[in-house]
Amino acid sequence: MKAMTDGQWVITSFISDSSNITSDFSAYRFQYFDNYTVDAIKNGMVENTGNWDGDYYSMSIVASFPNATNPLVLLNGTWHVTDNSWTYVKATMTVGTELRSLRLDKQ
Repeated sequence: MKAMTDGQWVITSFISDSSNITSDFSAYRFQYFDNYTVDAIKNGMVENTGNWDGDYYSMSIVASFPNATNPLVLLNGTWHVTDNSWTYVKATMTVGTELRSLRLDKQ
């Protein structure tokens, strides 16, 4: 919990199938809170407040941004954590036939 809620996070890589759309997230910072909400902050302003949850045993994180538009809507769903530390998280999610992968880094 402390690793997620201490500081803001940025998406430093987002691949959807073979398309690198990392730049779509370049204006965003994410602030996670211990009440399982998360703010998507774009250019210093909260654009959307969503919910998150993590399960250490299944190595998964669930994200939900209500009424989200692109690119935030691409974050909604259950992510499988493939690698992590106190300062980064790598995760993947499959939606239909589309494989999404992301990397979050703490700022």
